Amino acid sequence: MIDPAIDAIAQALAGARRSGTQLPMAPWLGRLPDATAAYAVQARVAALMDWFGPAGPLHWKSGGPSRDATLTHAPLPPDGVRQAHAGGTVDLRGMHFARPLIEAEIALRLARDLTRAEVEAWQRGRGESSPDPRPLLDGMAVSVEVVDSRWCLPPGGAEPADLARLHLADQQVHGALVLGDWVPFEARDWHAQTCTLQIADEPERAFRGSHPLGSPTWLLPQWLAHLTREQGVVHAGTIVTTGTWSGALPIAAGDRVQVGFEGIGTLILQL
Repeated sequence: MIDPAIDAIAQALAGARRSGTQLPMAPWLGRLPDATAAYAVQARVAALMDWFGPAGPLHWKSGGPSRDATLTHAPLPPDGVRQAHAGGTVDLRGMHFARPLIEAEIALRLARDLTRAEVEAWQRGRGESSPDPRPLLDGMAVSVEVVDSRWCLPPGGAEPADLARLHLADQQVHGALVLGDWVPFEARDWHAQTCTLQIADEPERAFRGSHPLGSPTWLLPQWLAHLTREQGVVHAGTIVTTGTWSGALPIAAGDRVQVGFEGIGTLILQL
């Protein structure tokens, strides 16, 4: 039995995705009591849009503003994922975005299937707060998330927690994901990792050690716990993009974007 409140918000979000329009937030404020309800909307939207087959989602976003925050997670629609090939430019000009922002990120790829028991054993294995990610991963890649919302700008006075739950319900305001060439995963000094980003003819921006969690792998325990709780098994080849090094920067139709992470790769996309 589908909760009518969950279904109503999911139907509205699915309709906005189909029509390329945005929804006023005011009628929906206060309708989601907690993150569990927001995740239920995510799942209902995915079912209404027929995004995932029996294997479940293969692309995710995960992250948060700091290690003290509760991390959030969202499965990503496969038709919005683009893979670069041999350093070529990824063309997004056929996609519709309302108010797009971009985030420079690192994506990680799982090397093997994982059950909940295996994830728990991995977390216990070394008795550390951040267990060694290397047994679980076979690849990493430069990635760019296009952030875009099905919601109009929020009304004045809205509670931040209300807004956060509506954004979480909207697949964490995901628009598209662009993945660069994959390279083998290796342990790195993420605090020294450099990233560069250039939008159109603006000056190049540079970042160093700017990941909000200190390392893109820090979120793996929480993300894997979420997935195995929801779907039992996480399959080899599942990809997660892990949070922005650059903040969220505005872009416009026609912009060319180049993102590079030293020692990992470079990605170019055309909006």
